[in-house]
Amino acid sequence: MTVYFIGAGPGDPELITVRGQRLISECPVILYAGSLVPEAVLEKAAAGAQLINTAELHLEQIVAYIKAAHQSHHDVARVHSGDPSLYGAIGEQIRELERLNIPYNVVPGVTATAASAALLKKELTLPDVSQTVILTRYAGKTPMPEKESLEALAKHGATLAIHLGITKIHRIAKILIPKYGEDCPVAVIFRASWPDQQVIRGTLATIAEKVREAKIKRTALILVGRVLDESSFTSSRLYHEDHAHIFRPKMR
Repeated sequence: MTVYFIGAGPGDPELITVRGQRLISECPVILYAGSLVPEAVLEKAAAGAQLINTAELHLEQIVAYIKAAHQSHHDVARVHSGDPSLYGAIGEQIRELERLNIPYNVVPGVTATAASAALLKKELTLPDVSQTVILTRYAGKTPMPEKESLEALAKHGATLAIHLGITKIHRIAKILIPKYGEDCPVAVIFRASWPDQQVIRGTLATIAEKVREAKIKRTALILVGRVLDESSFTSSRLYHEDHAHIFRPKMR
């Protein structure tokens, strides 16, 4: 018996890995985050599989279902949105499984950041513009470590992907403007890859008002950085004709 933590991707049921979909079709017990995982992801579940929506369950209840499956020797598909390693709260579940000596594995998934970049048709790491992407969140009920405050991260000037901060977009813009400038491009992506996905574009000076007008209050990613509106950048060395490597030796 094994518990599989599966990243279901950002929303589009086709953006789940082949392995993740296969495991969902094979596991007799499926615990899924119903508030974020679309039902279409579960359409290939085996007939008779036990489907448990964990949206209204607390940790002890979730672990109780897993313990029952373990006692029955039933594999469990624990389905999370996006990639389970990012804000998936799998750490506390894994800690319990290790305490109970229940085997588990993790299946990665497509992140909201990757889906948003694809929707925008943008590369987040452009030469001479930004070679670093910081995935972070805005402090809420869970406080941020002091060294990871948005003020501290802004000093790097890197491309930012900010989760769980849409209701604080005014504060976020105010914090970032001194380091990024009022004209720095921002994109807010609501429910990336879902049928009702929405993109709000602006700058740090204008984005808060645009988000307010669009009435977006949840399930949105905030992308900040010059890469979002930059056409003047140096081409990478990867495909330069003078750049030789093991797969493309220099011609003499």
